[in-house]
Amino acid sequence: MMSSTRHREMMSEINIIPLVDVVLVLLIVFMITAPLLYRGMDIKLPQAATNSIKPSERKVLTVEKSQRVYLDKEEVGLARLEERLRVLQAASPDVALYLRADRDVPYGSVVHVMDLIKRAGIVKLGIVTEPLSIK
Repeated sequence: MMSSTRHREMMSEINIIPLVDVVLVLLIVFMITAPLLYRGMDIKLPQAATNSIKPSERKVLTVEKSQRVYLDKEEVGLARLEERLRVLQAASPDVALYLRADRDVPYGSVVHVMDLIKRAGIVKLGIVTEPLSIK
């Protein structure tokens, strides 16, 4: 009877295939979830053929369809908006403000916000629009 003994040799190489599989799965997961982490404000801008002012320091005031108002990305109530704009204008007298208002916001609400901006002493006001697509 012949006894067969098998001698296994130790493998001296690192098997990187499982590592590559895990890294690729993580890459795909991060590629899918990264754009979802930043959620902007959904507004539909009106279109215009002309461009606005180009100041050195600018702030963006956004009025959503639900008429919530944001100064840059911070929500500000209409009651405190004029006060916040006065502080902003006092800190930087040359500040320019861009007004982004959803096209479905009532005209009277936009005019009220513009009136608050002018009463706060900010004279450089631009209205953000989408470029007019000429076909």
